[in-house]
Amino acid sequence: MSSAAPLRQAWPCPEQSPNSEMFDLQPGFSPATDGYRCHDPGSQRNRQRGFIVGSSPAIQRVLSLVDMVAPTDSTVLIEGETGTGKELIARAIHEQSRRSTRPFITVNCAAIPAGLLESELFGHEKGAFTGAAMRRPGRFKLADQGSLFLDEIGEMPVELQAKLLRVLQEGEFEMLGSNVTQKVNVRLIAATNANLRDMVSDRQFRDDLYYRINVFPITVPALRERPEDIPLLVRYFVAMFADKIGKQIDDIPSRVMQGLVEHPWPGNVRELQNLLERSTILSSGGRLDVPLSTSTRKVQAWPRQTPVTLADAKREHILRTLEQTRGAIAGPNGAAALLGVKRSTLYFLMRKLGIPTKTDVCRDDSELTSGAVA
Repeated sequence: MSSAAPLRQAWPCPEQSPNSEMFDLQPGFSPATDGYRCHDPGSQRNRQRGFIVGSSPAIQRVLSLVDMVAPTDSTVLIEGETGTGKELIARAIHEQSRRSTRPFITVNCAAIPAGLLESELFGHEKGAFTGAAMRRPGRFKLADQGSLFLDEIGEMPVELQAKLLRVLQEGEFEMLGSNVTQKVNVRLIAATNANLRDMVSDRQFRDDLYYRINVFPITVPALRERPEDIPLLVRYFVAMFADKIGKQIDDIPSRVMQGLVEHPWPGNVRELQNLLERSTILSSGGRLDVPLSTSTRKVQAWPRQTPVTLADAKREHILRTLEQTRGAIAGPNGAAALLGVKRSTLYFLMRKLGIPTKTDVCRDDSELTSGAVA
């Protein structure tokens, strides 16, 4: 048995660079050749699918769903763990749709402060708020006649979800600081790594909005659920990074490939991509050297935590903050100030999450006292 997996077999058309459109990275991978198939560069399907790498049944099922829903204007909800490539799937849907020549606008709801997200989505007039020095259209207006991709939609504030629902149902909205209703024709593609059904139960996500965006759900599998795609991904990323930095990597040792296949990859494809970029830079002599001992083993040694709900995470965070402030809620150094919420809001959250407040303790004490007197 060969001790190395030849990288050159991954590119049966050597005259093409790894970034060429001529590589169909979905089908065409064979365990016998570890290779890609070359296709006509004018192939519409190959260009539309882009670089979604994988031949496993799990990823092929996802691509089949993409093929079915892309020609429609239906709203799509893409679910999956972080790093699985949800934005790639969203782009593939857009590129295969009738809107492919129109804009594809992306918004990461988790990366924009809650107070600015409404302005980012719907735009604002000059003077609508402090710092609004000029009129600025929002992402919905920029995506008119095209597609809008809302990543991490579960992070959207509840108070803003009603306005989003109206746009999806009626196709109209008002900019901040304006009374003029604007019409748009936008296809929404949303993505989340959270369990929106649980968030609906916890009243953290509107049920009517959830039903509106959950028209055509697509679940992107975690990398550990499609290990047969890892050799294909490894060859693709190594060839891409080697070409980018002008380095020649001729082979991948079998022990390295085996270690990569067996790794659980909690960060999914993004984690694999980052590790291979670092490994390509560090490798010398034409052979890929992956620091498995300092990366893979360390991650495998970490115990997997039991998944917690959003409510559990909020409760734990509030309790840690109260411990830090020694139970103080009000005041400039109180828990409410540290958490960035109003005192009344914190009291509401504490009661909702079952965290006793001083008021509750006093009430309980008074009830015990009155009961004893009686």
